Amino acid sequence: MYKTILVPLALEHEGGWAPAIAAAKCLRDPDGRVELLHVIDEVPGFIAAELPPGILERSRSEAEAALKRVADASGLSPKATVLSGHPSRTILDHAEAIGADCIVIISHRPGLEDYFLGSTAARVVRHAPCSVHVIR
Repeated sequence: MYKTILVPLALEHEGGWAPAIAAAKCLRDPDGRVELLHVIDEVPGFIAAELPPGILERSRSEAEAALKRVADASGLSPKATVLSGHPSRTILDHAEAIGADCIVIISHRPGLEDYFLGSTAARVVRHAPCSVHVIR
């Protein structure tokens, strides 16, 4: 059983996170806590300068609202956090910052590009400071 479980979710894969939340429920210590995390890819400055005013802030607000809905429906009363950055690095840094002793992450079936670049889940598994449960 784990005291602090981080569950990174890709909100664009709607509904695909249910198995990760179910696993976190099973793995959580009775007095443990779960934190849901969504990472928004940073937009390079040269692209951000061309975007309509307020679009990045609106995107972040929408992600926060969506993650709160997932958190409310989870039955875990988890903390819900939205951060910006490179997904795998941000997940790993946040896991360390909150003292997570487990990360529950969903992995999609790898495509050809994943064999060359590596998926977020694969990078998290390779570099995590704690146990990682991969849900496929």
